[in-house]
Amino acid sequence: MAWKTLPMTSAAKTTKRPSGFTLIEVVIVLAIATIIMGSAAGFLMYSSDERLLRDASGEIEVLAKRARMTAILQQTPYALEFREGVVRVLPLAQAGQDEKKTAGGHRIGGQPTLPPVSEDRQYVLEEGMKISIRRWNSDQWHTTLKDVVHVWRFDPNGLCEPISVRLNLDKSWSEDTYHPLTASIRSTQLEAR
Repeated sequence: MAWKTLPMTSAAKTTKRPSGFTLIEVVIVLAIATIIMGSAAGFLMYSSDERLLRDASGEIEVLAKRARMTAILQQTPYALEFREGVVRVLPLAQAGQDEKKTAGGHRIGGQPTLPPVSEDRQYVLEEGMKISIRRWNSDQWHTTLKDVVHVWRFDPNGLCEPISVRLNLDKSWSEDTYHPLTASIRSTQLEAR
């Protein structure tokens, strides 16, 4: 067996490029990342307002259903009481009755106190959130203010007044219309800005 020898050829000289990124490539990637992070932060701000409004709307619906069910079970009228910064479930006889005043309108006693209510029968609104009520067959919204209390009545037969509740948080708002037979949200509108 004979071995063949191959002729020797010279290897071509190759030069390797240095690995890494150029300054312009790094700047472009950082600019794209900044744009993406900026738009994500704006989206999170909007979704935060939307989430707060949806949570508050859901909590008010739960309280409305609780007031309806309690009125049916105890065969006594109950109410949802809307005050500045809080929504509470109370017997109708206690709703809006938190302080005694003289005929001249001066408070009797010390600081005004609300009747005690358990934590599962009230919802404290987020800081800066305002609540308004629109009664049945009306176009006017009534805002809860420091001295203004709105009462939504639930009768022992399971009926309640059909009302709409509007929540405002900065420029965002949510509006829920409630069904008079079930005390659940019939329709809702939301605008988060």
